[in-house]
Amino acid sequence: MKVTEHIANATDTLFSFEVVPPVKGKNIEELYRNIDPLMEFKPPFIDVTTSREEYVYIDRDGLYDKRVTRMRPGTLGICASIMHKYQVDTIPHVLCGGFTREETEYLLVDCHYLGIDNLMALRGDAMKDQKYFERTPGGHAYASELVAQIDRLNQGLYLHDVVETDDCADFCIGVAGYPEKHLEAPSLRTDLKWLKHKVDMGADYIVTQMFFDNRKFFEFVELARELGIQVPIIPGIKPIAVKQHLHLLPQVFRTELPEVLVEAVEACKDNQAVRQVGIEWAIEQSRELKEAGVPVVHFYSMGKSDNIQAIAREVF
Repeated sequence: MKVTEHIANATDTLFSFEVVPPVKGKNIEELYRNIDPLMEFKPPFIDVTTSREEYVYIDRDGLYDKRVTRMRPGTLGICASIMHKYQVDTIPHVLCGGFTREETEYLLVDCHYLGIDNLMALRGDAMKDQKYFERTPGGHAYASELVAQIDRLNQGLYLHDVVETDDCADFCIGVAGYPEKHLEAPSLRTDLKWLKHKVDMGADYIVTQMFFDNRKFFEFVELARELGIQVPIIPGIKPIAVKQHLHLLPQVFRTELPEVLVEAVEACKDNQAVRQVGIEWAIEQSRELKEAGVPVVHFYSMGKSDNIQAIAREVF
């Protein structure tokens, strides 16, 4: 079922979360152990992230070969496994970075064969040795281009063929939104214009980057509606778990932490106390968002579920 259908059929705010594929060589059972405790909250769908390629250097008798690898492959296989084990919809993340348009088309065909109804279309980050994102040769430079390719496939328009069929894909397309603007955007309003472009190209719903001040989310939604963006906007929540997050999250995700939260974390004696502060803050965030009538509260679990479980028990 499509995300938009889940939302339309719901009588209250839904609970959803995101998981990260295991590193190569890890067992999927660890992923299941983190999903199991969250199934009591009846998530209608689970997102599965995709990591782009990275370079490794292999020593060849004193000379180093530069090779491309993926440390967390298996997004599509994990989606299929979760669907089979839990009977729940899954949403694979599809990236521009690291994929040609042809490779993207093959991935979309595989998703269609698996009965996957939803996709999250993302540009992806720059590689570690790149200052800015660079288009993969033969690939897309912007998420809006990826959205357009998916939308064309929904119409039976493949890259090199028009396929007349009664079994066209019909993907529901999600895209990312940034309540504090994308790090490359000169302003929030400019960023919102690009977001509207993604919606105009065929995006059906929006999931936001993490934020820690609900006012930023509410202002973001208000500005989006003023621009004519009418698709569902789902807030993304990440509970702080370790003291290092005070520096890591603003640096990586360009999000601002409220001073009262910073002071509470800094006063903690250890990371166990930090984790509790993060849980309590996310509970208050989630309650306010739910009271405001958001369609879904989406949690970034980062591979751990105990804090998400504690939050959901108080909210859902």
